[in-house]
Amino acid sequence: MRAVVLVFLAVCAFGQQPLPAPQTEIALYEGTAPGSEKWTWSERTVASGNGAAMVQNVVRPVRMYYPAPKEKAVGTAMIVAPGGGFRNLMMTYEGVDVAKRMNELGIDAFVLKYRLTYTGTDLKEPQAGQNVRQLAAADGMRAVQLVRQHAADHGYKADRIGMIGYSAGGAVVLAAAAGPAESRPNFTAAIYAADAGKTQPPSGATPMFIAVAADDQSVGWQGSVDLFTAWRKANVPVELHVFQTGRHGFGKKGGGADHYLDRLEEWMRVNGWLTR
Repeated sequence: MRAVVLVFLAVCAFGQQPLPAPQTEIALYEGTAPGSEKWTWSERTVASGNGAAMVQNVVRPVRMYYPAPKEKAVGTAMIVAPGGGFRNLMMTYEGVDVAKRMNELGIDAFVLKYRLTYTGTDLKEPQAGQNVRQLAAADGMRAVQLVRQHAADHGYKADRIGMIGYSAGGAVVLAAAAGPAESRPNFTAAIYAADAGKTQPPSGATPMFIAVAADDQSVGWQGSVDLFTAWRKANVPVELHVFQTGRHGFGKKGGGADHYLDRLEEWMRVNGWLTR
């Protein structure tokens, strides 16, 4: 309840509406997530500098389910992994806004809240010796497994599970894309993704959409080009957009990056994921 109140107060202070609530929120693990047994703090929601809702200190990773209207549903699901440097989750333009856009296309969406680095100041090195990036990656792969496992329960197809990630969330997606087959999405979208240049396609790699800005001041553009090259050399379907402007987060408006979701829609349509 306290987190909900914080969201409401934060967004109202900036003249914005609270985040649309999911139909349901589903934990990734029964009980405590492996590796988080000593994590005693609570998740919190705060406002970014522009009033957008951000989640911090995630201990209990979940998938927030936003189903497509039944009359529009095409039988595809998309897991959405927001970015935020493994310290925050940008829940609006990299999370719920994307889920709602997927719903418009007839895609069931799951916004992933994966585990994060603790940002409080009251505890001294509470995650010492732990690799939080690896825990976040494990959450991403677990989400793919569960979304696929419960496909029949929700009405989409088990072989039409996509995953889109932004910045740090892109690294979570790439870990799943390069991971074991049972936790690998059927298609992925890496948007100004961290670790892009470090990812190599595994045997049986699946199609990928990549987007970045040439003036990205955080992760740069070269990693995305290297990622495209690796997938292309492996003869796996891949599409790359390097927009002239947009900067990291595509926050600089006025260029092609403003319409990256239109390009993603076209790509998904070409590949059959928007066909009933």
